[in-house]
Amino acid sequence: MKKILLTPLAVCGLLASAHAQTAKPNTPPMPKDRPQTEQGTGLNHVTADIPVAAYYEGGQEAMYAFIAKELKYPLLAKRNRMQGRCIISFTLNPDGNIQGLRIVKQVGGGTGEEAARVVRLLKFKKPEYPILTSLPIDFKLGVTGSNAL
Repeated sequence: MKKILLTPLAVCGLLASAHAQTAKPNTPPMPKDRPQTEQGTGLNHVTADIPVAAYYEGGQEAMYAFIAKELKYPLLAKRNRMQGRCIISFTLNPDGNIQGLRIVKQVGGGTGEEAARVVRLLKFKKPEYPILTSLPIDFKLGVTGSNAL
Protein backbone atom coordinates (compact mmCIF):
# COMPACT_ATOMS: atom_id res chain seq x y z
CA MET A 1 0.00 0.00 0.00
CA LYS A 2 1.37 3.39 -1.02
CA LYS A 3 1.20 6.37 1.28
CA ILE A 4 0.31 9.70 -0.28
CA LEU A 5 1.68 12.77 1.40
CA LEU A 6 -0.33 15.95 1.02
CA THR A 7 1.01 19.37 1.76
CA PRO A 8 -1.18 21.76 3.77
CA LEU A 9 -1.77 23.78 0.59
CA ALA A 10 -3.00 20.69 -1.27
CA VAL A 11 -5.36 19.84 1.60
CA CYS A 12 -6.83 23.36 1.52
CA GLY A 13 -7.31 23.08 -2.25
CA LEU A 14 -9.14 19.75 -1.90
CA LEU A 15 -11.37 21.08 0.86
CA ALA A 16 -12.20 24.24 -1.11
CA SER A 17 -13.00 22.17 -4.19
CA ALA A 18 -15.31 19.88 -2.21
CA HIS A 19 -17.02 22.86 -0.57
CA ALA A 20 -17.55 24.61 -3.91
CA GLN A 21 -19.30 21.54 -5.29
CA THR A 22 -21.70 21.23 -2.33
CA ALA A 23 -22.23 24.89 -1.42
CA LYS A 24 -25.42 26.62 -2.50
CA PRO A 25 -25.38 30.27 -3.54
CA ASN A 26 -26.52 32.74 -0.87
CA THR A 27 -28.67 34.78 -3.23
CA PRO A 28 -32.07 33.50 -4.28
CA PRO A 29 -32.89 33.49 -7.99
CA MET A 30 -34.64 36.58 -9.32
CA PRO A 31 -38.34 36.10 -10.07
CA LYS A 32 -39.15 36.23 -13.77
CA ASP A 33 -42.18 38.46 -13.25
CA ARG A 34 -40.20 41.21 -11.46
CA PRO A 35 -41.03 44.62 -12.96
CA GLN A 36 -38.24 46.35 -14.85
CA THR A 37 -37.22 49.82 -13.71
CA GLU A 38 -37.71 52.64 -16.15
CA GLN A 39 -34.85 55.04 -16.61
CA GLY A 40 -34.82 58.53 -17.93
CA THR A 41 -33.57 61.95 -17.14
CA GLY A 42 -34.70 62.73 -13.63
CA LEU A 43 -37.36 60.06 -13.68
CA ASN A 44 -36.54 57.43 -11.15
CA HIS A 45 -39.21 54.76 -11.05
CA VAL A 46 -37.63 52.51 -8.49
CA THR A 47 -39.46 49.75 -6.69
CA ALA A 48 -38.64 51.17 -3.25
CA ASP A 49 -40.38 54.26 -1.93
CA ILE A 50 -38.35 57.26 -0.95
CA PRO A 51 -39.47 58.26 2.58
CA VAL A 52 -39.08 62.01 2.08
CA ALA A 53 -41.46 61.87 -0.92
CA ALA A 54 -44.34 61.54 1.55
CA TYR A 55 -43.67 65.18 2.48
CA TYR A 56 -43.85 66.40 -1.12
CA GLU A 57 -47.23 67.61 -2.38
CA GLY A 58 -48.53 64.83 -4.64
CA GLY A 59 -46.06 62.18 -3.49
CA GLN A 60 -43.14 60.51 -5.21
CA GLU A 61 -44.54 60.58 -8.75
CA ALA A 62 -45.27 64.30 -8.56
CA MET A 63 -41.81 64.95 -7.11
CA TYR A 64 -40.06 63.11 -9.95
CA ALA A 65 -42.32 64.77 -12.53
CA PHE A 66 -41.17 68.15 -11.19
CA ILE A 67 -37.53 67.02 -11.26
CA ALA A 68 -37.87 65.82 -14.86
CA LYS A 69 -39.43 69.15 -15.87
CA GLU A 70 -36.73 71.29 -14.23
CA LEU A 71 -33.66 69.14 -14.95
CA LYS A 72 -31.39 70.34 -17.76
CA TYR A 73 -28.76 67.95 -19.06
CA PRO A 74 -25.36 69.64 -18.61
CA LEU A 75 -23.70 70.37 -21.95
CA LEU A 76 -20.36 68.83 -20.98
CA ALA A 77 -22.03 65.61 -19.86
CA LYS A 78 -24.12 65.55 -23.03
CA ARG A 79 -21.09 66.06 -25.30
CA ASN A 80 -19.18 63.30 -23.54
CA ARG A 81 -22.23 60.99 -23.45
CA MET A 82 -22.11 60.71 -19.66
CA GLN A 83 -25.05 58.82 -18.20
CA GLY A 84 -25.88 57.38 -14.81
CA ARG A 85 -27.30 58.07 -11.38
CA CYS A 86 -26.50 60.98 -9.10
CA ILE A 87 -27.34 60.79 -5.41
CA ILE A 88 -28.03 63.95 -3.43
CA SER A 89 -28.10 63.80 0.37
CA PHE A 90 -29.78 66.40 2.58
CA THR A 91 -31.68 66.98 5.82
CA LEU A 92 -35.33 68.02 5.68
CA ASN A 93 -35.86 70.24 8.73
CA PRO A 94 -39.12 70.49 10.72
CA ASP A 95 -39.75 73.90 9.11
CA GLY A 96 -39.74 72.29 5.61
CA ASN A 97 -36.36 73.73 4.54
CA ILE A 98 -33.48 71.72 3.13
CA GLN A 99 -30.16 71.87 4.99
CA GLY A 100 -26.77 70.19 4.56
CA LEU A 101 -27.23 69.36 0.88
CA ARG A 102 -24.30 67.44 -0.58
CA ILE A 103 -23.52 65.39 -3.66
CA VAL A 104 -22.90 61.79 -2.58
CA LYS A 105 -22.45 60.34 -6.07
CA GLN A 106 -22.22 61.95 -9.48
CA VAL A 107 -21.57 60.91 -13.04
CA GLY A 108 -19.40 63.92 -13.90
CA GLY A 109 -19.65 66.72 -16.42
CA GLY A 110 -21.79 68.88 -14.12
CA THR A 111 -24.50 66.27 -13.46
CA GLY A 112 -24.06 66.39 -9.69
CA GLU A 113 -24.32 70.17 -9.57
CA GLU A 114 -27.42 70.12 -11.78
CA ALA A 115 -29.09 67.47 -9.62
CA ALA A 116 -28.29 69.52 -6.49
CA ARG A 117 -29.72 72.67 -8.13
CA VAL A 118 -33.01 70.91 -8.87
CA VAL A 119 -33.24 69.40 -5.37
CA ARG A 120 -32.89 72.92 -3.92
CA LEU A 121 -36.03 73.88 -5.88
CA LEU A 122 -38.18 71.20 -4.23
CA LYS A 123 -40.77 72.45 -1.73
CA PHE A 124 -41.63 69.98 1.02
CA LYS A 125 -44.33 69.98 3.70
CA LYS A 126 -43.19 70.35 7.29
CA PRO A 127 -42.27 67.04 8.93
CA GLU A 128 -42.53 66.56 12.69
CA TYR A 129 -38.82 65.86 13.04
CA PRO A 130 -35.65 66.31 10.96
CA ILE A 131 -35.19 63.65 8.25
CA LEU A 132 -31.78 62.77 6.84
CA THR A 133 -32.39 61.38 3.37
CA SER A 134 -30.97 61.02 -0.10
CA LEU A 135 -32.53 61.33 -3.54
CA PRO A 136 -31.37 59.41 -6.62
CA ILE A 137 -31.62 61.29 -9.91
CA ASP A 138 -30.93 59.53 -13.21
CA PHE A 139 -29.29 61.10 -16.24
CA LYS A 140 -29.85 59.20 -19.48
CA LEU A 141 -29.42 60.42 -23.04
CA GLY A 142 -31.88 59.80 -25.82
CA VAL A 143 -35.08 59.84 -23.79
CA THR A 144 -37.96 61.32 -25.76
CA GLY A 145 -40.28 63.75 -24.07
CA SER A 146 -37.70 65.02 -21.58
CA ASN A 147 -35.22 67.86 -21.32
CA ALA A 148 -32.38 65.47 -22.19
CA LEU A 149 -32.32 66.30 -25.91
